[in-house]
Amino acid sequence: MTSGPIGIFDSGYGGLTVFKEIQKRLPQYDYIYLGDNARVPYGTRSFETVYEFTKECVFKLFDLGCNLVILACNTASAKALRTIQQRDLPSGKKVLGVIRPTTEAVDQYTKTNKVGILATQGTVLSESYKIEIHKFHPEIEVFQHPCPFWVPLVENNEIHSEGAHYFIQKDIESILSLSENIDTLVLACTHYPLLLPIIEQYVPKGITILSQGKLVAKSLENYLQRHHEIENSCSKEQQTTFYTTDNAADFEQKATIFFGQDITAKHIKV
Repeated sequence: MTSGPIGIFDSGYGGLTVFKEIQKRLPQYDYIYLGDNARVPYGTRSFETVYEFTKECVFKLFDLGCNLVILACNTASAKALRTIQQRDLPSGKKVLGVIRPTTEAVDQYTKTNKVGILATQGTVLSESYKIEIHKFHPEIEVFQHPCPFWVPLVENNEIHSEGAHYFIQKDIESILSLSENIDTLVLACTHYPLLLPIIEQYVPKGITILSQGKLVAKSLENYLQRHHEIENSCSKEQQTTFYTTDNAADFEQKATIFFGQDITAKHIKV
């Protein structure tokens, strides 16, 4: 098998917060990031639509030479990953998501076994976090709350607005009202880490807030150490390419906020 870059897919920009941590932990590999910005948001779309869109983008990354693709998108991981893994994968290709690494590790942080999930409507409705956490840790009770305004706040660069404070405070109060013993909150959307400074203002001390980036990066490192045939199929020239299905200049401008450094992007059709 010809070695190729690791593919990182997201419906838009949010996956860059995960990719940033992956690249920091595993800088030796080549990467291709693909953002399907032309069809964002995924969070409000049907399972079938998210599956079709995700499959198209995953196969585009396969066409570009990737043997391993990470769905750095909670909605795609929740609504499409399992079907793609079971029905669509060509021989020698692998697709991983962001939900399992998060749910596997959550028991290391909770002492009360009461965990809150803050996510998009689509991720909440999929019940993926509940299902996965109960699979690994049946003793943990999971409470979910959708935060429909958080992604638009980030995408429209209104992170520090009064509206951001209003919605974040309201949503934090809502999820904590579901149980007084919640001691861990999972930010189950890759946009949410950008709101962390404000989230921290409204989360009481003693409650752990988990962002996914570092958890996913550590899990990927472990995965590659365990699966030598996959690791050997990943090229190591330290080259990174960014693609977007929308306007490349727009993508470059917003991507800087998520990735923390300037990037150059190319437009691509899927």
